[in-house]
Amino acid sequence: MSSPLLELKNLHVHYGAIHAIQGLNLVVNEGEIVTILGSNGAGKTTTLHSISGLIPTSSGEILFDGKRIDKTPAFKIVSHGIAQSPEGRMVFPDLTVFENLEMGAYLRNNKEEVDKDLHYMFSLFPRLLERKKQLAGTLSGGEQQMLAIARAYMSKPKLLLLDEPSLGIAPILVKAIFDAIVEINKTKNMTILLVEQNAFAALKIADRGYVIATGEMFMEGKADDLITNEEIQKAYLGH
Repeated sequence: MSSPLLELKNLHVHYGAIHAIQGLNLVVNEGEIVTILGSNGAGKTTTLHSISGLIPTSSGEILFDGKRIDKTPAFKIVSHGIAQSPEGRMVFPDLTVFENLEMGAYLRNNKEEVDKDLHYMFSLFPRLLERKKQLAGTLSGGEQQMLAIARAYMSKPKLLLLDEPSLGIAPILVKAIFDAIVEINKTKNMTILLVEQNAFAALKIADRGYVIATGEMFMEGKADDLITNEEIQKAYLGH
C-alpha cells in the first residue's frame, strides 16, 4: 500500500454559525484518484478549499506529505505541491491561453521542464494549442475547463485538486476531460482528488470514493463497490 499523501483528521469548518464540515476523516494515497461525492451544499467544495488554505479550519488536522498544513496560508500551499482547478473554472479572461498556462508555472525555474509540460498539455488538449493566442474569456465552457486543469497541472503539483470538472459542459467534452484526468494520473503518476456531481463518471475513473452529506461522512469505499451500492445508486446514480 502506498503511503498517505493527504490526510484529513477530524476536520471541522465553520462559516459563521454554520457548521459546514463536521469531523471529516479522509485519506488520499500517493498515485490514487479519489473522488468526493455528495449533493449540492454537502461540503465538497468547502473540503477542497480548506485543503487549499482558502478557508480556515475550526479544528482538526490536515496533513500533506506528513506535515501539517492547516495553518499554512493559501499563497504558500502551491509551493508545498498542491494545485486546484476551481469550480467555475476561474481562468484569467483577459490573458491568452498561453499566458494562463505560464501563470500556472510561475513558481518554476527550469524552462526546459516547463516547455516539456506545455507540450504535454497541448498534446492532451489539442484545442488549447489551436487557441493558444486566444483570450481565455472567449473560450467555450469546456475549453475553459481544459485550460483550468492544464493551468493547475503546470505548477507540477504532487496533488491535483479538481472541483466539478464536468459542470455545465457538453457531454462530448466531459468524456475528453475525464480521459485526460486518467491519462495525467497514469502517465505522470499524479495524485488526484476529484469533487464531482456526476457520480457515475467520477466513480468509473476513481480508485476510491467518499460520500459526504451535510458536512459529515456518509459512506466510503472502493469505487467499484460504491457504484454497485443500492443506496448510492438511488441517491446519486438515478437507479
